Amino acid sequence: MHTTTDNAAAEQAVPPLVRLCSGVLPVWARHLAASRAQSETAVSEMMQAFASISPHLQAAQRQSQEITAALSQGDGTITGLAQACESALAPLRGHAGLPAGGAAAIDTALALVHNAVQAIEQINTPFSHETYAVAAQVERMYIGFQYQDRISQMIALLESDIARLQESLGSSASDTPDLQAWLSRLEAQYAMAEQRQSHAGGPDTGAAADNETTFF
Repeated sequence: MHTTTDNAAAEQAVPPLVRLCSGVLPVWARHLAASRAQSETAVSEMMQAFASISPHLQAAQRQSQEITAALSQGDGTITGLAQACESALAPLRGHAGLPAGGAAAIDTALALVHNAVQAIEQINTPFSHETYAVAAQVERMYIGFQYQDRISQMIALLESDIARLQESLGSSASDTPDLQAWLSRLEAQYAMAEQRQSHAGGPDTGAAADNETTFF
């Protein structure tokens, strides 16, 4: 009974603000930890999905390049194939031993080649353009996902600092760290420019303001 009375008296002696912080800070820390874990899981799943898309996208790019290379002759364009066929068949059109109707047949064959080449060019050009456009957007998504590493580190540092503050709340008044020393210790653990800007109370320019993405 005496022990219970002592504990109650000790609890009443703790300033209300300290009791409030001691109760609230662990809840904040758990929410931060849960948010970080869920975010990491979601980003990891999306990264895996994009990783499975990448080989198919690369294969499509290679196929587009191969089609263009296979059909590029003469002047280095797809239409060069038709020009090469016309150059090869032109001597036959004026050959003395050409059967009747032979010139018309050659003209028909050349027309078919021209039409086929034009059709392939019309199909391949937008295909190639869209493939590279999609590849560029996928790369942008990868960079965006990598910012999760930065966010995770920021949250983890806050979790650690909250835990340290909670521990300090249970110490005696004489053991309470100096505010400036506390902030200096926290600032020394920053790895990103935006953390230092926020610490100093500067404008939140966001990670996009960095000249290049920093991965950890």
